[in-house]
Amino acid sequence: MNTCRFLEGQGFRVTYVPVNRQGIVEPDSVRRAIGKDTILVSIMHANNETGCIMPIGEIGGIAREAGVLMHTDAVQATGKIPIDWKTLPVDLLTFSGHKVNGLKGAGGLIVRKGIEMEAVVHGGHQERGRRGGTENVVGIVAMGKAISLLREGMAEEVRETRRLRDAFEKALFERIPELVLNGHPADRLPNTLNISFRFVEGEALLLNLDMLGIACSSGSACTSGSLEASPILMAMGADPVDAQGALRFSLGRGNSDEDIEYCVDAIEAVVDKLRAMSPLFNREAKAR
Repeated sequence: MNTCRFLEGQGFRVTYVPVNRQGIVEPDSVRRAIGKDTILVSIMHANNETGCIMPIGEIGGIAREAGVLMHTDAVQATGKIPIDWKTLPVDLLTFSGHKVNGLKGAGGLIVRKGIEMEAVVHGGHQERGRRGGTENVVGIVAMGKAISLLREGMAEEVRETRRLRDAFEKALFERIPELVLNGHPADRLPNTLNISFRFVEGEALLLNLDMLGIACSSGSACTSGSLEASPILMAMGADPVDAQGALRFSLGRGNSDEDIEYCVDAIEAVVDKLRAMSPLFNREAKAR
């Protein structure tokens, strides 16, 4: 979003395509947004807060029909779902090492042959002239090794992560009333769960869970210092009050059934405590 705002400041016209109530970019919306002067379509492969997976194959096909370059931000999707660069109809794809258990500070850009690019940092001839400056060799090697390990056991890891995520989601909805699932129930990453805990302020819930050793987020990592409701959930048409009570949980390698049981018990206790102090919850209970 900030990159697009920067481009607007440089004189480019940017069209922002909406998402539906489940957080999915609909291909027809992209088709309608493409004009004669459109030079690039950029859609994230999977959303970083809800885990919703976008129909990149179909959208990329629309861009190619229009003769427009297609970029996808696959930072969240890499390592979570299969991505076949050879068949995916995109021209540029970006990913990050730390999302595949590598080190922070290294990422990748895949570019189709024949596409000429202006350097993002001018100076040295590193990165084939696209980004001047000394490479983060340790980060690059770690990223390569992490991806190599991931390719060997990705299918099994994805199955186990989805099983744990589904068990976590099922237990929360069974034991805690007034929850709202944010995002598509099926078309989402296997490790992501975004839930609104109605009548509870998300920041208070986050702080209480942190003291119990549970790491989660009230939005994206990029907006961790903000107290505003998630712009992503608001764009999806979520109730503003519900959006303030949303938390994102991300599961990964090393999580276990014991972790799930501990988290569900802790979350239930904290939600009960906070709702007991909530005038909104008490008013709703009296209305019933």
